[in-house]
Amino acid sequence: IVLDSNWRWTHKVGDYTNCYTGNSWDTSLCPDPTTCAANCALEGVDYAATYGITTSGSSLNIKFVTQGQYGTNIGSRVYLMQDDNNYQMFKLLNREFTFDVDVSNLPCGLNGALYFVEMMQDGGMSEYSGDKAGAKFGTGYCDAQCPHDMKFINGQANTIDWKPSPNDKNSGTGLYGTCCIEMDIWEANSKASAYTPHVCTVQTQTRCSGTQCGDGSNRYGGVCDKDGCDFNSYRMGDKSFFGQGQVVDTNKPFTVVTQFITNDGTDNGYLSEIRRIYVQDGKIIDNSRANFPNFRGYNSISDSFCTDQKTLFGDRNDFAAKGGLKALGAALQRGMVLVMSLWDDHEVYMLWLDSDYPVTSSPTTPGVARGPCSTSSGRPADVESQYPNSNVKFSNIKYGQIGSTFGH
Repeated sequence: IVLDSNWRWTHKVGDYTNCYTGNSWDTSLCPDPTTCAANCALEGVDYAATYGITTSGSSLNIKFVTQGQYGTNIGSRVYLMQDDNNYQMFKLLNREFTFDVDVSNLPCGLNGALYFVEMMQDGGMSEYSGDKAGAKFGTGYCDAQCPHDMKFINGQANTIDWKPSPNDKNSGTGLYGTCCIEMDIWEANSKASAYTPHVCTVQTQTRCSGTQCGDGSNRYGGVCDKDGCDFNSYRMGDKSFFGQGQVVDTNKPFTVVTQFITNDGTDNGYLSEIRRIYVQDGKIIDNSRANFPNFRGYNSISDSFCTDQKTLFGDRNDFAAKGGLKALGAALQRGMVLVMSLWDDHEVYMLWLDSDYPVTSSPTTPGVARGPCSTSSGRPADVESQYPNSNVKFSNIKYGQIGSTFGH
């Protein structure tokens, strides 16, 4: 695995002078994006001591808060490598992807995520002359939120219009965002979980600016579907399926199987359904079913599920507008990079995953209640001080033909 470039120490080439300190750039080293990229280097990392990332056999453990020699690290994001200079590319159309996870030590407000994004295999090194680091140093991230907080995009520093975050001392946002199709296989803590495809009208990692990024009130005017089409058992009306002591018991590890089904059951078909199965204590557990009057029975994601779910919840179907499952299937055919991360949420405190959201809506309105956590939970200052030793463990990653990666 490799750590994302954004977490790395960024300093002057051949020197210990910071190019970036806290959440601001050094303007003498970084007067413009190209000069900055030439002047500044990304450092190698001590995974365990500085970032709290450890591996053992086929298992990855990501710790939440790590007190290192040079400061405090909060969360992290890593990618699976094929070799030293290339990310592993997964082509999962008409295949299934399986892993084990332990979320028992993840409280409200944290998200231990495992997902796929359509990054470039080499991190953009061959495409962009300014990128001398590449996948070896975790460059080239993108997702369907078109994040503006990436310090380097397309081999240039994201220094133009850089604004330090008012509530995150390590982060800021620049003029550019970095967009691509995203398949959230797993976003979860011990209280709630969701799996969510997001599609975009662009292929592979794409830098955005202005309206393309879909920022703020222009959320639906950008190139990516930021809402996605989510299946969260609690939000879909089954509040006793996933959690501590529930059907899928988050006090113990379990196996998560995700199947990418094509319309004709062959590699040449288009993506028509994303199915979910759990295995725990040797028992196969089918995904929960939607449980609302006039909206019952669905236990997987299909274009018709997305349409009916968005209609019921009063949400705009941007997923369909930007290509639906066929667009995701095409990306699964082209190849996507595996991301594993642990993070807290400075914007809306992960309430969209594990609480009532939007907080201004009644929790009895379908789609508002997403998990059992309080709407006052998930504040980064609280979770970082109260639950610094939180962690997530991912292990036994497998992929293959439908039905081949778990015991029946």
